[in-house]
Amino acid sequence: MAKATDIRPIIKLRSTAGTGYTYVTRKNRRNDPDRLKLRKFDPIARAHVEFREER
Repeated sequence: MAKATDIRPIIKLRSTAGTGYTYVTRKNRRNDPDRLKLRKFDPIARAHVEFREER
């Protein structure tokens, strides 16, 4: 099992388009200590939008 202080925690990326669509991924805390922002495809909005990390 993964520890709570794992170096690569599982995070949710939620769409900023307001559709509620999420991606689940892992990130390295040492390289990206701040909240992650990625531009990905939202199939509900049918466009590329910004996804932000949610905890």
